Order: sequence, then structure tokens, then C-alpha cells
Amino acid sequence: MDSHQTSSCTRILLTGAAGGIGSAFFAATSSRYTFRLADKAPFTLPEELVKEHEVITLDIADPLACQEACRDIDIVVHLAADPSPEADFYSSLLPNNIQGVYNIFRAAKDQGCQRVVFASSAHVFSGYAEDIQGHTETPVRPGNMYGVSKCFGEAVATYFAHSEGLSSIAIRIGAYTRNGVVPEWMHKYPDPRGLSVYLSERDFNQLLIGCIETPNIPFAIVHGISDNHLKRLNINSTRELVGYAPQDDAFDLFEEILQAWLQNK
Repeated sequence: MDSHQTSSCTRILLTGAAGGIGSAFFAATSSRYTFRLADKAPFTLPEELVKEHEVITLDIADPLACQEACRDIDIVVHLAADPSPEADFYSSLLPNNIQGVYNIFRAAKDQGCQRVVFASSAHVFSGYAEDIQGHTETPVRPGNMYGVSKCFGEAVATYFAHSEGLSSIAIRIGAYTRNGVVPEWMHKYPDPRGLSVYLSERDFNQLLIGCIETPNIPFAIVHGISDNHLKRLNINSTRELVGYAPQDDAFDLFEEILQAWLQNK
């Protein structure tokens, strides 16, 4: 991948663009790249941001629609999925997290895209005990079928990278939250386990930029959490590979909430 072709001329297909992660990333980088914003349902974004970009409706379970969405695209950032650990397999995980993943990778390769950045999840390790830290080389152990679907996505990325020559990066995303917002889960589970997978908006935006712009990566798995005092996922190799330099620590950001929780234990 040409390291110089990472500017406003870089054409990015952003699936799941109406979601929290996608909309935040677009807002932060709308002047950096040229986007084709895709989501399953019709959606609107601020006109002043969208005017230089394209907005499409895309059902990733439709292989022909994915082919068209990937046409004339440089990088695919694939965020679209059912993100619920309780999602039903047949009605949702199968079309959205299984078929949809294959369709996007297949289309990206067929249409000559340079790279796919795939949103995996820390749930690929949720079957391990809480005191086990996941490294990129740690065997996966999902604790639910959602995690299984993300393991499948990582396997698809591996196949397309090594067998079909499509640069592919899988990001294992932790507990993402928009900047300045106390996430709902924090009120229910303000414990060290939850804080150990925290991922802030600005840290994830930086990580995505690194995954888009770092050249010469045939395949990689990277870990998407902030610089938390305790880390469920090890981020050393991610720092080295894509220059990741997270700025936030959940144990500092939510210290008062954590202290209150500890006092009530």
C-alpha cells in the first residue's frame, strides 16, 4: 500500500457509519479522507460534514450490494455488525456477522481495494478467567456466539490476507464510549474488569487512522483498548505495529465511580 496515498484522496467505505463508532470516526476525519458512508437503514448526518462525501444504504447480507459498495474504494473500514452478546444466531448473527463479513471481504478483493480493517471484539477472549490478559497470539476462547462470530471474521481476514493477497487488519475492540460520556455499563458494573477493557473515542480514532495509514501490513490483529492501568488486552504489539499511543486511562477517568463502587462492596 502506498504510504503517500493517505489523505483526502483516500477513498474509504465505512460500513456501520450511523453507529456510535462510525459516526464519531467520520466526524473526526471527514476532512482527512473521502468517505462512502454505508448503513443498513437510511440515516442522516450533519450537512456541513456530508457535503463532500457519499451516503448509501447497504445491507451487507446482500453480496451484489457489497460489490457495488466496494467499487472505486481504497480502504474498507468494516464496522457493521450486530454488536449484542445476546444476539440470536439465525436471525441476526448469521446474516450480519457471518455472511456480511464474507461478502465485504469478497467484494473488497474483487473490486481491487487495498485493505480491509475489520471490527473484531474483545469478546473473542470472554471465555477466559478475568485475570488472564489476552495477547494477539493467545488462542481465542469466546464465551458467547457473538464472540464466535468475531472469531469467524478474524479467520476470514486471515484467509483473504494470506490466500488472496488482500491486506487485512482485525481490531479487537473493547468497551467503547464517546468522549465525555459515562457509558451505561459503567453505572451497572463500575469494577476493574469493566475498566480494563475501556476504549475512549479519541484513542480509537487514532487507532483506526494507524490501521488505515500504516503501509506494508499483509495481515495483523491489533488490540483496541485505552491505556488503562489494568488491561484485559495487551497493547504492546499494537503500539509497535501502527504507532498506537493511547491517551486515556479508565481508572483515572472514572476514579470517583470506582471508589463509590468499592465502598459499597
